[in-house]
Amino acid sequence: MNNVQKTACARHAGAARWAYNWGLARKMEAYQKGEKVPSAIDLHRELNVLKQGELSWMLEVSKCAPQEALRNLDQAYANFFRRVKEKKAGRKIRVGFSRFKSKKHGLGGFRLTGAIHIFDKVIQLPRLGRLRLKERGYLPVEGVHILSATVSEHAGHWFVSVQVEKEIPDPQASYQPVVGVDLGILALATISDSTRIENPHALKRDLGKLKRLQRVVSQRKKGSTNREKAVRQLARAHLRVANVRKDALHQVTSRLATLAPAASAGETKSAVVLEDLHVNGMVKNHHLAQAIEDVGFYEFWRQMVYKSQWYGCQIIPADRFYPSSKRCSQCGHIQVTLDLGMRVYICEQCGLMIDRDLNAARNLEQLTTGSSPERYACLRQCRRHRCGEMISPGYQAVLVEAGTEHQYTNVCRFVQVSENGIAIRLGPRSLPD
Repeated sequence: MNNVQKTACARHAGAARWAYNWGLARKMEAYQKGEKVPSAIDLHRELNVLKQGELSWMLEVSKCAPQEALRNLDQAYANFFRRVKEKKAGRKIRVGFSRFKSKKHGLGGFRLTGAIHIFDKVIQLPRLGRLRLKERGYLPVEGVHILSATVSEHAGHWFVSVQVEKEIPDPQASYQPVVGVDLGILALATISDSTRIENPHALKRDLGKLKRLQRVVSQRKKGSTNREKAVRQLARAHLRVANVRKDALHQVTSRLATLAPAASAGETKSAVVLEDLHVNGMVKNHHLAQAIEDVGFYEFWRQMVYKSQWYGCQIIPADRFYPSSKRCSQCGHIQVTLDLGMRVYICEQCGLMIDRDLNAARNLEQLTTGSSPERYACLRQCRRHRCGEMISPGYQAVLVEAGTEHQYTNVCRFVQVSENGIAIRLGPRSLPD
């Protein structure tokens, strides 16, 4: 991409940003006055009138850039009120109103529709012409219907993502074994078939460089050219960290969703058992917060969900309070105390010595194979009842795994075990007397 094309992309991004901010201001003004809030179509009609006068500069860019930005604004506006209703209904969810876009964190991006053609080395976009691609042979060409193309800028580099429509055949039924996956910090994922996938530690590896570049930025005079150069260099370093993390997550999720253990390539396992981690509670530990955020547990789950739909792999979430690390995968004995520093699990009852993460992965696998017991008795004394005894018919104490509860350590929760063996967790205040 030459300088002329970069300038054209920057103009399109600026037009989309201006249209979004202008439309947001119009919506807020109409809402405060009690008038009907204009939709994206209404705003686009007003914008077409303004283009003939004070906004004549917007005629230099494609009409799709501001039009798609107004559609995004409509969706964001509707999502806000939807989240407000869900929060009033009792769902714990963040509610935030749309904000005005700024160039402080980058030029942003824009979306184009219409005549889009993809070739081996270039992509042809409306009003931008043919743009040379650095990654060749990556975008889909055959057997797809192109819907739109989104161009975005990150740390001085321009990227394009293409939305296509393609018919994918239904995945074949799989009879491969179920596997358990234990997510962690030292190892990104430990599979129950003894496979260990290392964590790249993207942020930790480049943290020294990021600190040095940030120090350079703070020492430069605000508004100077040297400060702009330092900011761009820092942004490229942050982009590299994000790309390394994203690449590692894509590789491990694709491997889990498509490749079965001890099977040939292309086969799909029937199910993958994953932990339902309470990340917000885990990051309360300030000694591990940075390392936990560096892994990207949410992104791992998000990729596994949609890739499992592609390849026909079932995702089974384990209960958040299931003691996968404290339970012996051989005899089922639950160890009361297990510090994070104990990387080797030693069973006090059968003497099993096994890697801590591998033991947890095998316990997760046993949740669906039937070898895991349905009830887990707590070995300590809780505040209201004596653990190890049935509190009432169908109720029993369950020991919370270390690291999943940040308010108390090794406290008891109570579950009701139904006839089909499904444990329903109850709060402390809902216990029977």
